Amino acid sequence: MNTLTYQGYTARIEFDDRDNLLVGRLLGIQDIVGFHADNVADLRLAFEEAVDDYREACEKVGKSPEKPYSGKLMLRVPPEVHAHAAKMAEAHGKSLNQWAAEVLGNAR
Repeated sequence: MNTLTYQGYTARIEFDDRDNLLVGRLLGIQDIVGFHADNVADLRLAFEEAVDDYREACEKVGKSPEKPYSGKLMLRVPPEVHAHAAKMAEAHGKSLNQWAAEVLGNAR
């Protein structure tokens, strides 16, 4: 996965073969914010400018730029994955919820 980070914001980076550009999109925000460049140095500058501009625009209208999350997560997994996760949680002396929160918190 190709990502950039700046001031707590993350962007997913992809290559657009048709236009020969690097294209990015901010993640975890309430709006769609994209940026692009034809080299990595310019892409980083475009990303930082996009973050700064987005934060400034949100501040002007009085809204939070980050997407709100409830902390509740519903997953559908195969029964064997569920069983394995439950065993791993028990082996670590934790509830399945505690174990999953820890595992997800360490995901990179």
